[in-house]
Amino acid sequence: MDIRRVTADGVRQYSVEQLESLPCDDAVLWVDVPQWDAAAASLLTERFGIHPRAAEDCGRRNPVPKVHVYPGQAFIVLHGPERGAHGHIHYLELDQFVGPDWVVTVHGPLNPAVPPEAALAETRAIARRLESGRLHPASAADLSFAIISALSGRLRDHLSTMTEEVWRLERRVTGGDDGDPERFLEEMFAVRHGLLAVWTMATLSREVFGRMATLGVWPDDKRGLLFDLEDQFRRLSRMAEGQREYLQGVIEFFQARTNTKMTIAAERLAVIAAVTLPITALSSVLGMNVIVSTHTHVVGLVVILAVMAVMSAAVLLWARRKGWW
Repeated sequence: MDIRRVTADGVRQYSVEQLESLPCDDAVLWVDVPQWDAAAASLLTERFGIHPRAAEDCGRRNPVPKVHVYPGQAFIVLHGPERGAHGHIHYLELDQFVGPDWVVTVHGPLNPAVPPEAALAETRAIARRLESGRLHPASAADLSFAIISALSGRLRDHLSTMTEEVWRLERRVTGGDDGDPERFLEEMFAVRHGLLAVWTMATLSREVFGRMATLGVWPDDKRGLLFDLEDQFRRLSRMAEGQREYLQGVIEFFQARTNTKMTIAAERLAVIAAVTLPITALSSVLGMNVIVSTHTHVVGLVVILAVMAVMSAAVLLWARRKGWW
């Protein structure tokens, strides 16, 4: 685990052995745990008084974001997206314990297909900002706000990537480049799934911070940060929903054009079948009586062919008046 103590003079890193003796006076202590295990649970529970139920939640995947408020600390569960193969969206879990002057971040269990570096992107970015002096959190709430804002940035970047995909698909549809319709539809639905994942994560996260603001989890002078986070996720939710609706319109446009082509083809096939129906009917009934192996009734054959031509022309004329061709 990475242990940092942030003061007005800067940030310093410490070892696990030094954690017990590190003071929090006029400083913010940040512990980042890449992988939760029994040793981390025992150490941090003893050092910060983490609630046993929250410690258990860190060791397993939590399907939805949530917040639990315990005496002297708040436990927050959030998710960020990571794009996988075949349009799959991985949910990267980031848990936080926020105390009066300390923050513990825990990265939830990962799918083996996700590289560990992907889950650590937000905390490493915040660590670089601290070490470069670009970030100066005066409290645990400030540090937690910075980490969560980085997570909302991941959602925003993912939404931007998905939006570029929507534009590309829209250009293909309006340009008439259908290609393989089945594969093209799968591609559009995969992008829509990505937008739906962003919308879900942002919407649920917004509810978490709305609840925290209602409960007054952070001090009054830091409550504005909660409203800010709620606003960030609300706007991301709306933008993702807008792009999803736009893509749905593109999908419906493509499907309507494809269905129209199929309908026209079916109508033309029906006309062809109707035109050949009189020929088939007459030939099946009378053909064996006018063309035989020993003698052909020429007059009868001519009359039958003329009747076939007239009937076929009548069917074509009727179909033309109906506007079918």
